[in-house]
Amino acid sequence: MSAGACLLVGWFAVVNGWHLTGLVLSAAALHELGHLAALRLLGGAVTALRISVFGAELAAEGGQLSYGRELAAVLAGPLTNLLAGLALARLGYPAAAGAHLVLCAFNLLPVRPLDGGRALYLAAAWAAGPAAGEALCRWIGGCAALSLATVLAWVMVRSGGSLWLLPAAVGLAMAGGRELLCENGKFL
Repeated sequence: MSAGACLLVGWFAVVNGWHLTGLVLSAAALHELGHLAALRLLGGAVTALRISVFGAELAAEGGQLSYGRELAAVLAGPLTNLLAGLALARLGYPAAAGAHLVLCAFNLLPVRPLDGGRALYLAAAWAAGPAAGEALCRWIGGCAALSLATVLAWVMVRSGGSLWLLPAAVGLAMAGGRELLCENGKFL
């Protein structure tokens, strides 16, 4: 777990209280358990868990799963949050339901390293090959990330400077720039 992630969780807890922090962290843990369960069911092996300011990532051994199986494992996290959010809403727990549904929606954005960006790559690579998948993912992901970062910056200005949007705006701007300006870690 990175120091930045610890600072962000602490800051969130100070501003919003430990109750909401616990709801968000439990939604994130259930999300990762959804990925883990799917990977195990589909024959994948997890080698590491990384937690940074921009979320958690399970590292799996490469080349073990087909595109379809890996796509199912990638979408299992958001699906877990969707189902939990709907169940919690039905049971009358709106704050917990909201944490799950927001996490689901955010993770489905078509931006790498989020699940939506990974799913976009896998679906395109499965349909048209890895090179086409990479090109499509870089273009759509880069444009989506920069567009969303711009919208978040606009909202921050219009709302008087909501700092809660700053990590997402910066992360999306960095992801968009990386997708559109870099290939294999080098500037185009």
